Amino acid sequence: MDTIASLFSFITWPVSWVIVQFHKVYGAVFGPDTGWAWGLSIVSLVVLIRICLIPLFVKQIKSTRNMQVLQPKMKAIQERYKSDKQRQSEEMMKLYKETGTNPLSSCLPILAQSPFFFALYHVLSSIADGKKIGVINDQLLESARQAHIFGAPLAAKFMDSADKIASLDASATSVKIVTAIMIVMMSASQFFTQRQLMTKNVDLTVKTPFMQQQKMMMYIFPVMFMVMGINFPVGVLVYWLTTNVWTMGQQMYVINQNPTPGSKAQDSYLQRLLKSTVATGEVKARRKRNVVKVIVAKGPDRNDVERKFINGLAKAGLAAEPDGTVVKSTTAVAEAEGGASLAKRQQPKRQTKAKRQSATAQQGTAAKASEDSDSKTSLEKKDEAQDAKPTAGKPAGSARQAKSGQRKGPQRPKHPSKK
Repeated sequence: MDTIASLFSFITWPVSWVIVQFHKVYGAVFGPDTGWAWGLSIVSLVVLIRICLIPLFVKQIKSTRNMQVLQPKMKAIQERYKSDKQRQSEEMMKLYKETGTNPLSSCLPILAQSPFFFALYHVLSSIADGKKIGVINDQLLESARQAHIFGAPLAAKFMDSADKIASLDASATSVKIVTAIMIVMMSASQFFTQRQLMTKNVDLTVKTPFMQQQKMMMYIFPVMFMVMGINFPVGVLVYWLTTNVWTMGQQMYVINQNPTPGSKAQDSYLQRLLKSTVATGEVKARRKRNVVKVIVAKGPDRNDVERKFINGLAKAGLAAEPDGTVVKSTTAVAEAEGGASLAKRQQPKRQTKAKRQSATAQQGTAAKASEDSDSKTSLEKKDEAQDAKPTAGKPAGSARQAKSGQRKGPQRPKHPSKK
């Protein structure tokens, strides 16, 4: 870790300068040698870095939305090359290249803040070793070494020896307890953030390589943090726990306000929007009107969640307009009811086994009775026909006495000249 941190030594001076500036502010309130002053300085460093990374976060959201737009095409590729995984991957990569979409863009914030993380690790490691670094002079170095967070020195580690921890005026037990709790909280927050993303904000109808990577990250990253956390100073654990909590809150905001189409989060969001729209009869917020506008513009390409939202508006007597507003409509209710009745006709209620057997037996009985009736009727007709033949006015053998080649039945009289 020290070797990796030394690669980012060029940024240690700015990081140490920012920490010292925050320390001056908090030191005036809590005291310059307290853990609150140094701990809050590290937390403020995290907040400042994450604010600077907001443009990257916006780029990440846009890239994620591009991935969502491509999902129908990706699903078509999966169905077309279902038996050829290699060709499927090649077509996916080709689609990403043509549309300029990067499936790994979600890693941009992590990669961008990595230099700051390693620079802070380098600063705190130098403090633990009693070395000056950046703008931290001898006075600040001694103040930082005396700072304790819940009884654990700022520069202490879980794996430090008892003698080294004693030199920082602390006990090994308190350091191990504090660092263990912080490591568990850091790993749990990372796992919860990834799990929240995978279970609530992903369209599960389309499986992509990106989803598999996210699923792997959900389990691998927390384990990595646990293994690496035992070698982090307390100050670095404060930094990483703070950034994980920030990421978790940021992710919750995105899921609640800008969910992925077709996900559970979108279903919850549209249900809340439907409830408020039906209660007030209008879509108040501009951002919500944009959501309705996009749904209306999709037309027949809407997913099941969006169709459910439109049908809910129709049942309430409202119709969504292309500009995102809603208006009262009497035909919307009829169309919704008609669609519901059609669905009912298309999906008859399933009968029990006893009822199906009874119906089959009744049909067999009716068919047998019909056959008996038809046979009886045909016999009666045959008998009537045989009884009617002698009364036709012609002898019964007249037909057999007809000459060969002569047409049966009444004959036309011959012309007098041919007699």
